[in-house]
Amino acid sequence: MAALGARLIGPLARVGARRSGYRHGVGPLLIEPTGQGWTQILELGSALVLSALIGLERELRRKSAGLRTHTLIGFSSALIMLVSKYGFTDVLGEHTVLDPSRVAAQIVSGIGFIGGGLIFVKRDAVRGLTTAAAVWLTTAVGMAAGAGLLVLAAATTAGYFLVVYGLTPLSTRIQQSRPQSQLIEVTYQDGRGLLRDVLACCTKRGWVVARFATRHDVRQGAGAGDRVPDSVAVLVELRGTGGLDELAAELTELPGVLGVNAVSPDQLQDDESD
Repeated sequence: MAALGARLIGPLARVGARRSGYRHGVGPLLIEPTGQGWTQILELGSALVLSALIGLERELRRKSAGLRTHTLIGFSSALIMLVSKYGFTDVLGEHTVLDPSRVAAQIVSGIGFIGGGLIFVKRDAVRGLTTAAAVWLTTAVGMAAGAGLLVLAAATTAGYFLVVYGLTPLSTRIQQSRPQSQLIEVTYQDGRGLLRDVLACCTKRGWVVARFATRHDVRQGAGAGDRVPDSVAVLVELRGTGGLDELAAELTELPGVLGVNAVSPDQLQDDESD
């Protein structure tokens, strides 16, 4: 009878130990047997630090998603990764098989909502792509840290700074080498034939005049119905790689030119809507 009791009590004791959380030295108040040790705290801390570094760079550039946003994204991604790995080990048994990656896979889908909210299109300009990509990368860093791949998480963070600081000058140089469209408004005295000189000055500087439009500004004359032309404002769309500041300085020196202003497409659209 004693031997039979020992055989019955042994498995029950082992099951009770697993249920109460004593396996791997976890205290009785922690139900989960694994996933709540110093290793996981280190992984969470690594995700916090690395994500904060990425967010700090975005904060210094005054982007919409900055230090706090990136830190919370990376930190929460690491926690979700740990929950996916260890959060359901207490229900495992002979007839229960779980995929430890099923919860972590939803991070990739869920982060798309945040990234999509950071991207906006205004006319032909798309903004927020780099910040959305940084959020995506921060999520990956947090997942890697939560999975225990601390070397990969640190290397990815270093690669991020290499891209944003090392490739930015190259990207700027490539953009400057491509033809760009610029809008300038030149105001000059009417009746002096300055339109030809203005257009000639633009082409001499290496710009191509895509189109232009003139607007006459008039003032009230001495008589009741007299309207005397005063000045002409010509809006010129230029395409090329020249320097706009040098062109504006040369146009200002032309006799009869009253002013030269750079016009943004947004300002032009607002004027047309008014």
